[in-house]
Amino acid sequence: MFKRLCLLLASCTMLLVSSVFAAPAERPSLVLLTENFPPYNMAKNGKNFAQNQNLEGIAVDILRETFERAGVDYSMTLRFPWQRIYNLAMDNPNYGVFVTARVPEREHLFKWVGPLGPDDWVLLARANSPIQLTTLEQARAYRIGAYKDDVIAMFLEKQGYAPVIVLRDQDNARKLQAGHIDLWATGDPAGQFLARQVGISGFKTVLRFNQAELFLALNKQVPDAVVSKLQAALDELKAEGELDKIRARYL
Repeated sequence: MFKRLCLLLASCTMLLVSSVFAAPAERPSLVLLTENFPPYNMAKNGKNFAQNQNLEGIAVDILRETFERAGVDYSMTLRFPWQRIYNLAMDNPNYGVFVTARVPEREHLFKWVGPLGPDDWVLLARANSPIQLTTLEQARAYRIGAYKDDVIAMFLEKQGYAPVIVLRDQDNARKLQAGHIDLWATGDPAGQFLARQVGISGFKTVLRFNQAELFLALNKQVPDAVVSKLQAALDELKAEGELDKIRARYL
C-alpha cells in the first residue's frame, strides 16, 4: 500500500513539473526592442537605454494595450543603435522590433502586427529657405541630411543620392538650422517632434515623397496564433477609438 502511494505521489509530481515547464511554450514571452524615435517610442529620461515602464510614446502605449488585451507576456527594452536591435529581432526567436516601416524588401523577413501609425517621408527646409520642389529628382542639387540605417536613408542611397549621415536624427535638426545641410529627409510627424525636442521649430515641408506605415516586426518563429491574437487585439482597440486617444496625448 505504501509503495503504491509513493508511486502515485511521484506520478503527480511529474505531472506538475511537466505542466510548469509546458506553460512557457503555450504562452511565450516576447522580447520587444525599440529605439528613440519620438513620438512613437522614446526613453522618459532621453537616454539611449531604458526598460519597460521607463519607455513612453504612441507605439509604446498602443503595444502595451494590445499585449494586455491579447494576454501575451512581453518585455520592452530601448537601446542603441537601430541596426543592432533590428538584427537581434531578425535572428532570435520570440524577439520583435518596433516601430518598423513595412516595405517590400522587409516583408519576408518578419511577421507583422499593425499598423501603429503613419510615417510619411518628407524633406524639411528652414522656414526662410527659397527651395521649392515638386519631385525628388530636383533635390539632387542640395545637401540632404539623413539618419544612419534608417529606411529613408537607405532608400535615398539606393536611388543614387549621397545623404549626409548622422547617428541621431535630432542632429539633423541642428545641422539644418545651422545651414550645414539644405534639406532634412525624415518622417512626419517624427521630424518636427524631434526638432521641438532640441528647441527648434519653424521648419517647412518642401516635398512629401513617400508614404509608409509603421509596424511591430516579429521574428518569423513567433507562432502564427500569437501574431493573430495580437493583431485581433489591435484591431479591436482601433475600432473602439483607443488608438486615436493615445495619439492625441502626444500630437
